[in-house]
Amino acid sequence: MTTAPWRDHALPAAARVDDLLSRMTLEEKTAQLYGVWVGASTDGDGVAPHQHDMSVDHDWDELITRGLGQLTRSFGTAPVDPALGAQALARAQRRITEAGRFGIPAIAHEECLAGFTAWQATAYPVPLAWGATWDPPVVEEMARRIGDDLRSAGVHQGLAPVLDVVRDPRWGRVEETIGEDPYLVGTVGSAYVKGLESAGVVATLKHFAGYASSAGARNLAPVRAGVREFADVTLPPFEMALREGGARSVMAAYTERDGVPASADPELLTGLLREEWGFTGTVVADYFGIGFLQTLHRVAGTPAEAAHAALTAGIDVELPTLKCYGDPLPAAVRSGQVPEELVDRAARRVLLQKCELGLLDEDWTPEPAAAVNLDSTGNRILARRLAEESVVLLDNPDGLLPLAPDTRIAVVGPRAADALAMLGCYSFPSHVLTHHPDVPAGIEIPTVLDALRTELPDAKVTFAQGCEVTGPDTAGFEEAVARTAEADVCVAVLGDRAGLFGRGTSGEGCDATDLGLPGAQGELLDALIATGVPVVLVLLTGRPYALGRWHGRLGAVVQAFFPGEEGGPAVAGVLSGRVNPSGRLPVSVPQVPGGQPWTYLQPPLGLAGEVSNLDPTPLFAFGHGRSYTTFAWEDGTGGEEPAEIGTDGSYDVSVTVRNTGEREGAEVVQLYLHDPVASVTRPDMRLIGYQRVAAAPGEAARVTFRFHADLSSFTDRAGRRVVEPGALELRLAASSADVRHTARLTLTGPVRMLGTDRRLRCETEVSGVE
Repeated sequence: MTTAPWRDHALPAAARVDDLLSRMTLEEKTAQLYGVWVGASTDGDGVAPHQHDMSVDHDWDELITRGLGQLTRSFGTAPVDPALGAQALARAQRRITEAGRFGIPAIAHEECLAGFTAWQATAYPVPLAWGATWDPPVVEEMARRIGDDLRSAGVHQGLAPVLDVVRDPRWGRVEETIGEDPYLVGTVGSAYVKGLESAGVVATLKHFAGYASSAGARNLAPVRAGVREFADVTLPPFEMALREGGARSVMAAYTERDGVPASADPELLTGLLREEWGFTGTVVADYFGIGFLQTLHRVAGTPAEAAHAALTAGIDVELPTLKCYGDPLPAAVRSGQVPEELVDRAARRVLLQKCELGLLDEDWTPEPAAAVNLDSTGNRILARRLAEESVVLLDNPDGLLPLAPDTRIAVVGPRAADALAMLGCYSFPSHVLTHHPDVPAGIEIPTVLDALRTELPDAKVTFAQGCEVTGPDTAGFEEAVARTAEADVCVAVLGDRAGLFGRGTSGEGCDATDLGLPGAQGELLDALIATGVPVVLVLLTGRPYALGRWHGRLGAVVQAFFPGEEGGPAVAGVLSGRVNPSGRLPVSVPQVPGGQPWTYLQPPLGLAGEVSNLDPTPLFAFGHGRSYTTFAWEDGTGGEEPAEIGTDGSYDVSVTVRNTGEREGAEVVQLYLHDPVASVTRPDMRLIGYQRVAAAPGEAARVTFRFHADLSSFTDRAGRRVVEPGALELRLAASSADVRHTARLTLTGPVRMLGTDRRLRCETEVSGVE
């Protein structure tokens, strides 16, 4: 029997796909361009925006005779036993391959933002907690494990990571981001991409681009970012994750910038992404994003017009279902409204990706190769490590922490005894199980209260909730104050409840009017402090909250950003001293609830000054975090006179970090750039490098950053990325507000224009010191 060329392993993928496309009908080609969401709710209470009015009825048996591009969230729609779910997915794939002429399976995709969003799967810390670790290698290891779990269940594509840079912390999806700095987001996000892709799973960068810059911090609001902010803050993490991480898919953002929706922007999705950056993978729509061109953006009058606009821009796949690329698209092609070449272009990209995944091979099989275990011991160990590294000790002025092992502790607060306090909105229990209240969580999630009792068995621990997460009710204050008055120390566990579309205080569609603690939690904290008993504030949140009101009145402050299923023991370990805190802030913590938006990336007019009574200076700066040990920074690079290098030159800046305390710990050495004079205004400081350094007592390490002039580049008035001659300062710092050493440089030579081969990363070397 002769094998068709498209089945021939010996041929290049492009030749195989060209042969296959030549054999396909229009309907068969368009079928590769959409997904189907089996079991999605249409009752108005779903997990995606407008899910209730954007879903499409279809005849499954008839539909799959054309083939199918994607299967949407077989595991992430309702609770299903992982082993049974893998078998069900395999059966669905068998039906798809048997129904179509070519026997091509679908790409199965799932959410995997903080772990595989499936029942009984490990719930890792959220991305904001990844940022707080400042530890890309451990994030890469986590992503590799997530990828292995996805593959074991038959899933090919993961819809992560989120590479949006926080611009306004009131935005509900801050918990899904890695932080407020593009270099931190890019380096940590690229590590996640490497890990996921190394497991053979297609990583999907989202949301391309500008989603986090929405006006007023409202989800899916217009984006007001200017040309230079877009180029220098929004885009760099995506460029890094494509060039260094090797991501094979990009998701178009819901939002619009300057009147052009991202899903209908050929300059963004084709001109920049493909022609300038050389991306060759697939662009997928955010859920219902193509239909939104008609219903929300009103730049299309019909689903067919929306399909035309999206295909023209460069969106290859409509997710999660076939609103526009289904029946409307082939009809529009036959009527002459949409050129068939656009369909062919998208179908070719999809089929090339399927070829890479082995889905065009005759020996492909959908059955799982091994037993499916989505919350292995190894996963939990890594989840614990990530959680422990991500906890940030914001303040401990009098050394109240660690707690004495036999002390009397009043644990108070609405987040202390709730397992969901550990989880972000894209964890399965918060994302899906809220619609299935009778189904157990499927994973063990110790609370802070339970973990603290385990951590300190000789302590006398009492508990009072005090209040709810939201709402004005103060009826529980009396008991909370009474328990606190009987104790030696109060641990107040406050924060967010993750949810979707207003059903939480953090998460997608859960935007905040200001940065005051939700509900009556601030008043509860006041009442606890008024007892005179020392109060340790523990925050379990998806965003930073303003803490200036209590500064100087608290015994200690511990910040954890939704630290996952092992977050309770991680926080308890910090409180007991078993864990030496090493997390650093990926976002600034403000003084006051208003006066936002503000991140540390401000030009001079964004800083405090005499022209306004509002001081935006944060209470705790980006990069801040304390430890139970101390570090001395010695022999920093930099002399009296500035060093000279060319605008294409490089310079090494170094510092020795010595652990001068009595226990092992980790310091995070940060390198910032200050550009005193430029042709356009520049942030007063911006991160260009960092290195996490672990050291035993008395141990020292020499950290060297290999700065290249490319790292000083920015977008000039003509829209070009340039390196300008002139003075620079390289600042070695423990945070954006704690500079320890400064090296001055002078760049000499002409203005240099950069291309896509520019250096994106500051290479770092760590060596031991006697």
